[in-house]
Amino acid sequence: MERFVDVAPGTRPHTRLWAEERGAPDAPPLLLVMGAQASGLGWPDPFTDLLAARHRVIRYDHRDTGRSPWAFDERPYPITALAEDAVAVLDAFGVDRAHVVGLSLGGMLTQLLLADHPDRLLSATLMGTGALSETPYAGGELPGIEPEVLALWAEPVPDDLTPEQELDRRVAHWRLLHGDLLPFDASHYRALEAAIIAHTGHHRVNTAHGRADSDGMLRTEALARNAVPTLVVEAPAEPVFPPPHPRHLAQVIGGTRVVEVPGMGHALPPEVWEPLAKAILGHTGA
Repeated sequence: MERFVDVAPGTRPHTRLWAEERGAPDAPPLLLVMGAQASGLGWPDPFTDLLAARHRVIRYDHRDTGRSPWAFDERPYPITALAEDAVAVLDAFGVDRAHVVGLSLGGMLTQLLLADHPDRLLSATLMGTGALSETPYAGGELPGIEPEVLALWAEPVPDDLTPEQELDRRVAHWRLLHGDLLPFDASHYRALEAAIIAHTGHHRVNTAHGRADSDGMLRTEALARNAVPTLVVEAPAEPVFPPPHPRHLAQVIGGTRVVEVPGMGHALPPEVWEPLAKAILGHTGA
């Protein structure tokens, strides 16, 4: 079932986020939080349905993605506001506490929820993300983002691309994020992005989250005190927060354990759906 959720009601005009729920309405709720510039449809339908076999799964479009308002230039906001949006989504669906799964920036937003709203979480799952902590990694220096990914992100995107050219650009992006341990199926990512463009209603490029103020995100002490059961997914082909970033998360966030999903990168190809869902469901079921 799809609906729109009002957040930041004091603003004019209202910020209304697109959201959807799947699964039995009386099942334990599970909130999916996507990464930067990513619609909620970035969680593939078949993967979402695997989770919905045991949960009431809620996914949504961040501000400036999908069918939610694209209004950053008129009403700029900090990244921390996106975490408060997640709380507003739970409120709108009448959910007091939920299992929360976050990918990439969504993993950082989930850490903000762990620190600022632990009473709203039953559990947390983090993947493809870095720690919001000043505590250094005990194993030494952490690796940075792969140079090829940084180079692609630095390239200016023309504003006159056709829909097919934009799909080509997005597939090239996914090729790098996918990693090199699993075969790359361009048709899968092209179909995913075509569905997102159809859902959004246009193929414009969004840069709002990259321009949003990221100050005030560190939660070193609160994460160290965390008591919410937390799972960190280690992806061996991860090019943005490669290993040992997951081990660092486990060091700085209390109550955390790590599980590896073989072959996984910074993406959700069909090969990882079942093992990833099994890991998440094992965590939430415990």
